[in-house]
Amino acid sequence: TLLASLKVAALTTLVSVLAGTAAALGIARSGPRGRALLTGLFLGPVVTPAIVLAVALYSTARATGLVGTLTALVIAHTMLALPFVVLNVGVSLDGLDRRLLLAAEGLGAGSFHVFRTVTLPLIAPGVVGGAVFAFVTSFDEVVLSIFLAGPTVKTLPVRIWEEIRLEYTPVVAVGATVMLALALGAAGANRLLTRK
Repeated sequence: TLLASLKVAALTTLVSVLAGTAAALGIARSGPRGRALLTGLFLGPVVTPAIVLAVALYSTARATGLVGTLTALVIAHTMLALPFVVLNVGVSLDGLDRRLLLAAEGLGAGSFHVFRTVTLPLIAPGVVGGAVFAFVTSFDEVVLSIFLAGPTVKTLPVRIWEEIRLEYTPVVAVGATVMLALALGAAGANRLLTRK
């Protein structure tokens, strides 16, 4: 169950960072009305009650035969983690000095080269912060996981929930300790990387 949780969290983090960074870049280039609309759209999963999302995703996953699969968990967790990446990268983009991008373009650099050598290094703290939030959100998610997990793919929070429902065992204490240690480790790594 720990390995399943780590696998789901790692895949969720990867997908969330790639999609969230692209979305934040698109939002930053849109006008004020478009920015407000798109930001609200991406924040939807955060303000919607988890049980409502869980029922909707379960219904969709059941119709497509994805209940109890790794794919269903990664999609559901990505939906929850994506807003954190969009917000963190968006904050970094707001503080970005556009003159540096114009200078790179003026010196003949192409769009991708400017992004790789100027934009990405400058927004790296936001990307790292978003990745940490995405990982912790996925690793700690219990409501969606209860609905979408199956006998072959069961995350640590689901296992803890099952143990608590039957009786309190040492598995719960160990699982909670592992989850706390990973969350603290992720926060510490984020602090070290953003300092650099």
